[in-house]
Amino acid sequence: MAKPVIGLTTYPPGPGHGPHTPELYVQAVVRAGGAPVLLPHVGADMVDAWLARLDGVVLIGGGDIEPARYDGGEHPTIYNLNPARDETELALTRALLASRLPTLAICRGLQLVNTVLGGSLHLHLPDVVGEDTLHRAPPREPVPHAIRVAAGSCLAGLLGEHSESASWHHQAIAQLGEGLVPVAWAPDGVIEAVELQGNPQLTAVQWHPEITAADDSRQQALFDHLVRLASKSA
Repeated sequence: MAKPVIGLTTYPPGPGHGPHTPELYVQAVVRAGGAPVLLPHVGADMVDAWLARLDGVVLIGGGDIEPARYDGGEHPTIYNLNPARDETELALTRALLASRLPTLAICRGLQLVNTVLGGSLHLHLPDVVGEDTLHRAPPREPVPHAIRVAAGSCLAGLLGEHSESASWHHQAIAQLGEGLVPVAWAPDGVIEAVELQGNPQLTAVQWHPEITAADDSRQQALFDHLVRLASKSA
């Protein structure tokens, strides 16, 4: 039986390299039994062709969404804005939600989902929750914080009602997009995960499960769940 093909969005090209996806994401998909392929920022024209050959998608983290995309303002900490990435990934996210292709949305991915559905983002999270380090754990030295997961949610079935997350972000949900239901929270009230009414194919989390997935079966379970869903749709 062929492995389900899982598309992963990519970081933008930089000096000496083209579009790429951090190995941690790829490894987590492979451990789950999926066949990963990378999705570069080549414009919205490729989205239909991608969806025709993919069984599932991981919307990876990294980089801020341009505030104008959700009627935001300006803030000096907004970083790594990339219009080509926004254009490609927003179009991809719209198509994923419309097609209900199995999707795991991580950090920036959750923010893409929220933006597409008409929600808004905090431009700078410390302006809202204060200058603490709860959501600023360095990726190579994750310092997980507690999360509370809503009883009865799909996420609770994967993680339990009390879990941990390793965050690395300063944008976060301000106003929820249409149909999104919060299902996990940090101790300071920041929304850590959402589910979409009527679409059980979507899992969207604010933290980075790939950071600890190799050593934490709860975090690997998010990728396992995606690949199980993708296997049924293949």
